[in-house]
Amino acid sequence: MSVWIKICGMTSLEDALVACEAGVQAVGFVFAPSPRRVTPAEVAAITPHLPSDVEKIGVFVDASIHSIYTAVRTSGLTGVQLHAGAGPDWPAHLHELIGPSLRILRVVHFGPNAAEEALAFDQDPHVDGVLVDNSTATGLGGTGVSFDWNAARKTIFGGHQAGRRIAAGGLNPDNVAEAIRKLRPWGIDVASGVEGAPGRKDRFKVLEFVRNAQAATARRQPRSQRFEMTSRRLQTGD
Repeated sequence: MSVWIKICGMTSLEDALVACEAGVQAVGFVFAPSPRRVTPAEVAAITPHLPSDVEKIGVFVDASIHSIYTAVRTSGLTGVQLHAGAGPDWPAHLHELIGPSLRILRVVHFGPNAAEEALAFDQDPHVDGVLVDNSTATGLGGTGVSFDWNAARKTIFGGHQAGRRIAAGGLNPDNVAEAIRKLRPWGIDVASGVEGAPGRKDRFKVLEFVRNAQAATARRQPRSQRFEMTSRRLQTGD
């Protein structure tokens, strides 16, 4: 199975279409203080032009339930990523307000309590995945700084009890394959690592990031599974 790829911090239709053409499963829009911050009206002008099978996920930090609900409805979002300020009952409440099809991701920042926090989110039937990011003194996300992958592999990404884990923080085309090899995440998320300038994606970095991630995923599959997939493609002509 291919890794789920989300490219976050979209600010223009052009950048979002580049990501979609590259083969991502999701694009992200930041509704929080950031060089990549957008408004619901700006996102509403982008999402109708994107493929229906690509998820459109809003990133919220210290937002109210009302503002999240309004942004989802106005912008045509299919999912939300909840950072600081979101209460434990918010995923259930959002599903009541918007519907069960809304993808809900919770964020934890790598540290001593990250594994415990992630396992708690795993127990919530309204949470679809846990995004593991790094935080710095100046930012809760989009910092371009990676966490300790070796330590994370043994804790938050390890064990049969771990749910869907999404690796973020400091990923770029040069290191995404290593991150996938070490962490074996369900998904990956990148923003600044594929930019030419804050809030502006670099087409070639986006394409290289997706290509390297997909190649790394294919290499980690068992040989028998790779053979089965290749045979199926030959039979169908894909």
